Amino acid sequence: MSQYYKMGDRTLWNPSNGASRLFMSHATVYQAEVGLPSGIGSMEADECQIDPIAFAVFVDALLAWHSNTRHAVMVTLSEGFVATVLALAEKADIQVDWQAAELAESGYLKTASDPHAKEWTAVLQQKSRELTRHVAG
Repeated sequence: MSQYYKMGDRTLWNPSNGASRLFMSHATVYQAEVGLPSGIGSMEADECQIDPIAFAVFVDALLAWHSNTRHAVMVTLSEGFVATVLALAEKADIQVDWQAAELAESGYLKTASDPHAKEWTAVLQQKSRELTRHVAG
């Protein structure tokens, strides 16, 4: 069995029930973290609609939240969800505000005392691109 994430008549993603359940649980958590609705509707009859406007706002807010998070465990825990959301945004032809994330990263790298600090934006972009192939409609 699987479920469908749609934007209008277009299917963006058709994950298994287990992957979908986990994704929806994460969406609830991160809506609370960023203080915005995700635009991801409720699952009804194995389908949910994604509101393109609300989702675009959520994607940028989530990326900004992630880019300002310096706690190593929080970054690690959130990275998979953020990459998945970015992959869905790509499938939906939503323009992501990478510039704000890169600016936040740049400011951090200039002041970081951690010699192992690295550019995470490029890594996150690569992960989301890889996931785009797995997020098939």
